Amino acid sequence: MLEGFFFTYPLVWVFVISFLSATLLPGGSEALVIAQSCLGLALFPLWAVATVSNTLGSWVNWILGRYLLRFEHRRWFPVKPEQRMKAERWFARWGVWSLVFAWLPVVGDPLTLVAGVLRVHWLPFLLLVGLGKALRYAVILGVAALAGC
Repeated sequence: MLEGFFFTYPLVWVFVISFLSATLLPGGSEALVIAQSCLGLALFPLWAVATVSNTLGSWVNWILGRYLLRFEHRRWFPVKPEQRMKAERWFARWGVWSLVFAWLPVVGDPLTLVAGVLRVHWLPFLLLVGLGKALRYAVILGVAALAGC
């Protein structure tokens, strides 16, 4: 039954996995996006859904940084203080423009959390993070297309 849902509603899966992979939870969406493009899903809707949901997932990190950082030293909190400090140094060096690189592994998720801690306004946050993620998914889909998918 689950495989039927996967094939019947592929964009729902892309939305869910892309959203979750942008939060502080471990995981990635690239393989699913590539697989769906190889299965013939239209590229623009695939790109748009992955970009929007991944950006919204990063916004969850921003909200966590803005409102829940007081729980940072709890065991369950997903970002370690060292990761947060590394992201803060990155942010201090590059400023708000560093949010274009929120798609990067390891530093990207803590970077979006730090943006919330530093009270970056939500509109530039969403625009810059969305721009970076849109470019990333465009490159991923372009490479998949060149590889024959």
